[in-house]
Amino acid sequence: MKFQFNKNYLVLAHSLFLIELAIAFIIKTGFIRYTFGDYLVVILLYAIIRGCTNLNVRASSLVVLLIAYGIELLQLTPFLTYFNLQASFTAKLIFGSTFHLTDLFAYTLGILTVLAAETSILKLHNKQHTRLWKL
Repeated sequence: MKFQFNKNYLVLAHSLFLIELAIAFIIKTGFIRYTFGDYLVVILLYAIIRGCTNLNVRASSLVVLLIAYGIELLQLTPFLTYFNLQASFTAKLIFGSTFHLTDLFAYTLGILTVLAAETSILKLHNKQHTRLWKL
């Protein structure tokens, strides 16, 4: 893996980060806050990884899913207490504080959305490339 910047992914990451901030500070409860935010966060992490490295789509997706699942599984333990962060709003916002099976589904759906979007983009790119060769 090498560091390699991709402006398109970094713009996407920046946009998603702003949306996540809005969700975190404006919406206090409900589906958007708890489930849609988790769905978007894996897409955000994916965009950051693709925007800063040369990892391919599958490897990036797997890394993001492992990170998301790992953090969610950590919520089964009092890990914030181990680092004396149990009262930290920021730590709770970033890492969460309670395990929810629905979060794992939201992460999985987010990555499946990424894979579907990347596949569609690749097919579109290949069609355009083929048309250029026919001209």
